[in-house]
Amino acid sequence: MDRALSIIAALEASTIPRNLSEIARATGLYKSTILRLMESLQAAGYVIRIEDSKYALGPTIMQLGLAYERSNPLRHHVLPVMERLVSIGTESPSFHVRQTETERLCLFRLDSHHSTLDRVHVGDRLPLYRGAAGKILRAFGDPPEQGSDMDEIRQEGLAISLGERDKLCAGIAAPVFAGSERLLGALSFSGPRERFREEDIARMRPQMMDAAKELSIGLGG
Repeated sequence: MDRALSIIAALEASTIPRNLSEIARATGLYKSTILRLMESLQAAGYVIRIEDSKYALGPTIMQLGLAYERSNPLRHHVLPVMERLVSIGTESPSFHVRQTETERLCLFRLDSHHSTLDRVHVGDRLPLYRGAAGKILRAFGDPPEQGSDMDEIRQEGLAISLGERDKLCAGIAAPVFAGSERLLGALSFSGPRERFREEDIARMRPQMMDAAKELSIGLGG
């Protein structure tokens, strides 16, 4: 199962169909192993074969995505809060969850009304060890990461990133919890670094903290 999932992940990470050699490099699997697993994945609709022995994600993946949308209550809680934040002129809000040991996933994102924006999109996989949202996911995760910087983030309930992921961008983030104080994800503001001066962050802080608190209460945290 792990091998089959690694093949799906390799296809998901690419914007174009991949051939066997590319999948083998991405997964570390032998081509013979990939071919054997592809038979099952194709039969179940997770993968389709197209143009010159290249492979892409199949229609079952879309069905799973639609099922996730129907059953996931996060969207109905998070997006209205994010829309309200944009309407009052905040930087672009995003909601991130931990994806792997080294990556986070942007689950929701709305662009601000500002003329210049940072480049973050729904579905982006971003580094867990760079950026404000990554810091929140590490500091409040299960188990929480240790260290003086993580202790400070837990005490403040807020993380700040200035040029870590992209030297021209910056962000702040706060945790969103469900019941039993379980971390659901990180709500963040991000944008060009020049709009994250000390006085800007001081203005954003209560907006971020209030929104994260509202979401946590609405989700049982």
